[in-house]
Order: sequence, then C-alpha cells, then structure tokens
Amino acid sequence: MFDIYNKKIRPTTNWVEYALFVSFFPLLVAGPIERATHLLPQVEKIRTFDYTKAVDGLRQILWGLFKKIVIADTCAVYVNLIFNNSESYSGSTLILGAVLFAFQIYGDFSGYTDIALGTARLLGFELLKNFSYPYFSRDIAEFWRRWHISLSTWFRDYLYIPLGGSRGGMYKKIRNTLIIFLVSGFWHGANWTFIVWGLLNAIYIMPSIILKTNRNHLDIVASGKLFPSIKEAVQLFVTFALTTFAWIFFRANDLHHALSYISGIFSYDLFSIPFLTHPELFKSIICIMLIVVFLVIEWIGRSNKYAIEKIGQRQHRLVRWAFYYAVAFSILLSYGKNQEFIYFQF
Repeated sequence: MFDIYNKKIRPTTNWVEYALFVSFFPLLVAGPIERATHLLPQVEKIRTFDYTKAVDGLRQILWGLFKKIVIADTCAVYVNLIFNNSESYSGSTLILGAVLFAFQIYGDFSGYTDIALGTARLLGFELLKNFSYPYFSRDIAEFWRRWHISLSTWFRDYLYIPLGGSRGGMYKKIRNTLIIFLVSGFWHGANWTFIVWGLLNAIYIMPSIILKTNRNHLDIVASGKLFPSIKEAVQLFVTFALTTFAWIFFRANDLHHALSYISGIFSYDLFSIPFLTHPELFKSIICIMLIVVFLVIEWIGRSNKYAIEKIGQRQHRLVRWAFYYAVAFSILLSYGKNQEFIYFQF
C-alpha cells in the first residue's frame, strides 16, 4: 500500500495474480522478503520454460541443500550440546560452540534462501538476492549489506528513510540507526537476548557512521586475487569475531545464559583443545573439516550469485559431475540425522 501511495507501483486488479504474489510458496517460510515492485511484474507476464535457467536453479538448490543439511545441521549437534551444557565446558570449547553457531545460522538461513531462489528460478521467477558472502566482510557495515539483504533494505526503505534517514545531522542519523537495529532484534523474537543482539550490532556500526566510513567497502574483498592482503585478513577476522560474539546472545536461552556463557569463555582452560578434553566432541573435527571445505568453495565463488554458479564451466565435464555427485552424496549421508530449522527452535 505504501508503494502504491508513493506511486512506485500501480494497484493490481487481478485477484489471482495478487494471491500468487502473497502466497508464493518458496518465500513463505523465511524469505527473502519480496516487494510487489519486484515480484508482481514477473507474476503478470507470461513465462516460458528456460532450460538454462532451470539447470541454474537446480544447481543453486543443490548448494542450498548442502549448506542447510551438511553444514547447518551438522553444526547444530555440537552447538546444542555445548550451549545446553555450557557450565561444564572450558573456555576454548565455548568459543568453538559460538563459532559453530555462526556457521549453523548462516548455513541454515542462506541455505534455505538458495533453495527458495533456485526453486523460483525453475518456475521462471527471479527473487531478490538475500545473502552475499557476509562472513567475507571487512567491517560491520559491509556485513549488514551482505547479511539478510532483503530485510536490511526493507528496514531502510520503510523505517530508516521515513524516520529521516541520514538527513537532519549526526544526532538523528545515530538515533535512526539505533532504532533500526533495535527493531531488527525485536523482529527476530520477543526476548531480551534479541534486543541486546540488535543493540550490540548498533554499537559495532556506530564508529563507521560517526566517521562516515560505512561506505568504504562496496567491492568484493581481494577482488581478482586468490588471497586477501594481511590488512584485509585482519579485517575479516575482527568482523567475524565481533559478529560471532553477538551471535551468543542470539542463541542463548535468556540474558543470564548469555552472560554466564561469555564469562565461562574466560573462566578456565581458555587454550585447551576441546577434542582432547571432551571426548564427546571428538567427531566435531569432521564438522570443522566440512566448514573449511565450505569456506574454500565460497571464497573461490565469492564473485558469483552463489558459490557454485560457475563451477565446472572451465573444467572437463567429468570433473564437473564428480563435484555435483560428491555434494549430493554428502547431503544424502547427512540427511535425516539432525534436521532443525533455527528460526523455529526458540
């Protein structure tokens, strides 16, 4: 209605097309958050089957299933074990739990997004891109341009800008940014942990807002290079560390749990090896190896819409299909063991 009022889109009078827009099944569980300005015109036009797009959609679905089932669900086993028994584990183990949760929530949500985008492409629709390799960000501002893009831009257009946006001086700019992040936290759930999570991210981003450096990193990190520079590597590490720390509040049952978890990190055995001190975590080595493989593939494909969009195009057909079958086999091995959807577990 706001887009119609602002003359960004004309009203639709076709109830079937409107019903399809509001009930399009790939979007219903967790997004991306589609706009009428983007999706309705695609609903209204005639679509024809495109073999190339269909194959591309299936490829993105395959990668989404890998992120959801192999990465997220495998991490969930050890995340649940560590967070549910955090008082029994050493500091290094609690750090491991926080890091694994960072990959669990990314694999879970971005994996579902890839499945949704791939499914829509099979049907002739192009949905909004929702994740763009957020853990390859050099500061928090860049992270939020790459994480849950459809939600971030929704808040920008329908809350931040109506509040005044960046107009009216630094005070209003800081105020509006703070409101956006607090509302973002509340959007994820009615729990103080989400509010603190939003507040932490607001605090993280404030220096770049005040110093006007929030638009410094608009390109892809280490574009055209195999490895980042030392400066970029440090920036990636610091941004990931800050984000992971905030994720502790997102995952914790309540504020007391989050604070006790954080205090436990610095309590004892901060530098112990979790696999040796806690035998029940020994198999988490496999999970870490999967994450390393996952990060390598994502890094190589970070300039694409999704990591494996162009994989195999320059390789022999046999190599390409060997990769696809390896991904499919890993999904089959992992499927049915530990399925859970992060946005439904709280």
